[in-house]
Amino acid sequence: MTRGLLEDRRTPWIVAALIVVLFAIANLPWQLDDYDQAKQAFTSFEMVKEGHWLYQHTPHERVATKPPLVGWISAALFAVTRSWEIAWRLPSLVAALALAVVLFRAAKDAYGKVAAVIALGAFGLNLLSPRLATLVRTDMPLALVIFLIGLLIWQKVRDEDEWKPRDQVYVFVLLTAAMLIKGPIVYAFLLPGIAANIVAVALWATRSPRPARRLQSAWPGWWPWVASLPIFLIWVAGGIRFQPGFYEEVVMREFVGRFGETIHRPQPLLFYLPHLLHKFAPWSALMIGIAAVGLRSRNWRLRSVFREMSPETFWLLCWSIGGLVVMSLIPSKRVDRIFPVIPPLCLLLAAQVGPRTSCSHGPPGRSSRSIEPDEAAHRAVTVRTALASVYWWSTIALAFAVLFTGGYIGWKVIMGYRDHRDALAVFGRNVRHKAEAHHWRYEVLSAKDEGLLLYLRKTHFVEPADAVAEWNAGNLDALVGPKEKAAVLMSELKGDALVQSQPNEREQHQQGRGYVLITR
Repeated sequence: MTRGLLEDRRTPWIVAALIVVLFAIANLPWQLDDYDQAKQAFTSFEMVKEGHWLYQHTPHERVATKPPLVGWISAALFAVTRSWEIAWRLPSLVAALALAVVLFRAAKDAYGKVAAVIALGAFGLNLLSPRLATLVRTDMPLALVIFLIGLLIWQKVRDEDEWKPRDQVYVFVLLTAAMLIKGPIVYAFLLPGIAANIVAVALWATRSPRPARRLQSAWPGWWPWVASLPIFLIWVAGGIRFQPGFYEEVVMREFVGRFGETIHRPQPLLFYLPHLLHKFAPWSALMIGIAAVGLRSRNWRLRSVFREMSPETFWLLCWSIGGLVVMSLIPSKRVDRIFPVIPPLCLLLAAQVGPRTSCSHGPPGRSSRSIEPDEAAHRAVTVRTALASVYWWSTIALAFAVLFTGGYIGWKVIMGYRDHRDALAVFGRNVRHKAEAHHWRYEVLSAKDEGLLLYLRKTHFVEPADAVAEWNAGNLDALVGPKEKAAVLMSELKGDALVQSQPNEREQHQQGRGYVLITR
């Protein structure tokens, strides 16, 4: 029954439709007031408004620390759509949907339809993917690029195929894109797994030559890795040379500071592990359960597990765990930074669920031809029984994920609207509409909320003294600023300065701050 449900041709479409809906609504009501969204959004805004295409700033005029590729994409989307909300959020959403499609097709081709449905559900129905799908950040585009590189390596290992120049150029282009999204962090998610494969090749070279040869396919050659790094270094060198504050903010604070414990708040070594188990539930529990059952069936002999594991599955394991281990060694940690290990974990889960015999692809100690007929029949019955159990628990995990993830996101969206989480965004939009209707010339007083500039479509805050001078000279018709600063300025503004509008008390309370509009 459970297998029939998972194999039903409507199931993938239902799961996919639910994932698309959750991706689209998870961050409603949209705002830029958390997770450094305003910083990322401001890069493309500054590109369009001021023509700063290589190096940008934060709303508070500090140097932006991320390379500009995602900003370029958002700027291009704005040129087409003329909507900043779409331009800021569409890159992450498209990357998330592309990841889901590529993951599903790869899992289906390798492990069958049932495993592909589970892999798709694992990717879309957790607490990380829907959150990042429309967040104005670079995490989802980076995860897509890393997954495409790792997937190509997986295909080479699986097919025992040699690397052609075209494949190496493909890796070079993807590595360059990753460098221009978030810098050399791409190395942390891929090179540890490749290094583990090299070690495995050395260990298996004499005992299992064929799997060793297949694992050698994990290395695409040196030049894509070496050639992509100078492109990033040229961007860094240009910033150091021509951009004041770039060295301190990007090189020392953003990069070197991540490896220390003085600039960024350090986290414990195992910080990511419990968060990953929680955010990736129930799939993390399903993976551990399937692995435990398989290990138990082999009398807890870990060597037997690795001996029977196929090379492509071994690569998925090294890819996932390698990235997790290296990221855990970096003192500065945040939960969303570990997201690129989620897609390979989903493909690894598909490998666990897929209907394969234990010695069909891996490096077994003896070939399947040497197995006696009775033993082969007994193993076939054991495999069918194990698969039935896996399908049963996979169905339960899928149902739980639908209810838990869907319910959690629905609750967050409802609470977001009820608590006016977008109060500052609504306030800024209302001010813009009034300014357009009355043809006001207005500026924004300096404030701690970086998103305020973007809500009001301004590129710079103004200091109170400058605002007073411009107002008194007749160059301004309106001012927007924090309630406390506005109260001080009122006595210095010439003419009939009036506080025309401000968020209501509940919105002000929920935002923890109050802003006002001053007009003549």
